[in-house]
Amino acid sequence: MTDALGVDVGGVLIVPTDRSEDTELFHARYLERPEMPGAIDALARLARERFGPRMFVVSKCGEATEARTREWLFQHRFFDRTGITLDQVHFCRTREGKAPIAERLGLTHFVDDRLEVLSHLTTVPHRYLFQPSEAEIARFRTFLPAVHRVESWSELAEALTR
Repeated sequence: MTDALGVDVGGVLIVPTDRSEDTELFHARYLERPEMPGAIDALARLARERFGPRMFVVSKCGEATEARTREWLFQHRFFDRTGITLDQVHFCRTREGKAPIAERLGLTHFVDDRLEVLSHLTTVPHRYLFQPSEAEIARFRTFLPAVHRVESWSELAEALTR
């Protein structure tokens, strides 16, 4: 099996504003939402050193936020800077909807800020919980042993390139 990486958007690629929201792109100034520190450089490194073209963005959102997400990715030159292409971006409407996408793409690694999402990704052997909220951990604590908790993109990149 060839390694393949999936990453979430809100709280992983985009700095969160409010952990109670599913996305960071509801606000009027959504294009100004900053990228998570180190995310772009880490993804470019991971493409060079491990995953090559087998990196994907998988996001749960509604139709309007899907359009805003695409716009944000273009505005921040995400595709040019990471090597990930638009056809490697996938959307679903429910948190559990990420699981069939991950299985279809053959993802071996996934990064999300929601333990609930990672609990559904049973076909993904290496799941990374990125800067989770304590409330999320409290609600889904039983799934914590199945994931690796990481607090930064530099920590994640080091773990994935060892």
